[in-house]
Amino acid sequence: MTGADVLLLALGAVAVGAGVLVVTTKHLVRAGLYLVVCLGALAGDFLVLSAELVAWVQVLIYVGAVVVLLLFAVMLTRAPIGASDDLDRPGWPAALIGGGAGLGLTALLVDAYRWSTVTLPSAGTAERLGEQIFQSWVLPFEVLSVLLLSALVGAIVLSRPDIGRAAPQRGRTAGDLVDSEPGGRR
Repeated sequence: MTGADVLLLALGAVAVGAGVLVVTTKHLVRAGLYLVVCLGALAGDFLVLSAELVAWVQVLIYVGAVVVLLLFAVMLTRAPIGASDDLDRPGWPAALIGGGAGLGLTALLVDAYRWSTVTLPSAGTAERLGEQIFQSWVLPFEVLSVLLLSALVGAIVLSRPDIGRAAPQRGRTAGDLVDSEPGGRR
């Protein structure tokens, strides 16, 4: 076992631990910060695997943009920041489903590879990655950007109670209200 293997396993353990904390904490802001730790550990895994471009994209896009968007959405919707006991549900169904899915995936991978070694393809370049992104994957990136924009607009609409309501008309007097009633006095 080399030093890179040990580092890869340590960063993977940090990522899994932070991921568990994301879904088990009762504080929304802390969940967002644990998500930063989890995604940062994944970026570290990419660095160990000599995928520097993917690691920096992970940091810039996910840690820098998605987590900030998540925290802004929490703040804009005025969601409770502290512990929310009223939203707690029993955790055993989720643990059962998650554990079953994890065991199933582990069995599938062990059965598929049987502990054999896999030859890796040659290292990619930023030029080849750019060609793939801007030729084959342009539409999914644009759809994702529209989805994130609509989520941000939705958060703003939910946070402002005055949007969507009829604005009160100014300049009306009590006499105008009497005149507008059916059979009102004049």
